[in-house]
Amino acid sequence: MMKIALVTTGGTIDKDYFDALSDYKVVESIVPMLLERIGSGLTIERKEVCRKDSLELTEQDRDELKRTIIGLEADKVLVTHGTDTMVDSALSLGQITDKTIVFTGAMRPARFMDTDALFNVGVAIGALQSKESGVFVAMSGQVFSPDSVKKNRDAQLFESTKS
Repeated sequence: MMKIALVTTGGTIDKDYFDALSDYKVVESIVPMLLERIGSGLTIERKEVCRKDSLELTEQDRDELKRTIIGLEADKVLVTHGTDTMVDSALSLGQITDKTIVFTGAMRPARFMDTDALFNVGVAIGALQSKESGVFVAMSGQVFSPDSVKKNRDAQLFESTKS
């Protein structure tokens, strides 16, 4: 049976707010519940690296992410990550060639009704099962190589940098 691991780092997908005076805060990951709702039937091991907005991630956090992924028994790894620096983190894992690693996240928190989180996680799970080893970004209904994708803030989506 395919072994899949979920590695969480925080980001908008796991943000929530508590009242009108509060800022959004990264809270305990909701992604395990999303995976149950998808109903994939897969057994997924979970590891948390951190709970941060991706703009707050440091090189030490990326090193810890790399160590965590290398140390996993699973050869298929779903990484949930904030969208602002997702591509940077995906690029930092390019030397890992014996695993399939798919980054995903959300433009709107998973706890919101109009979230894109469930869709993005579903696309990422599909990519994990169909892609060979390498690092990928699954956002906006597409699967990209991290060296050919960018976040378009105005359009609120990820798009290819290739014409």
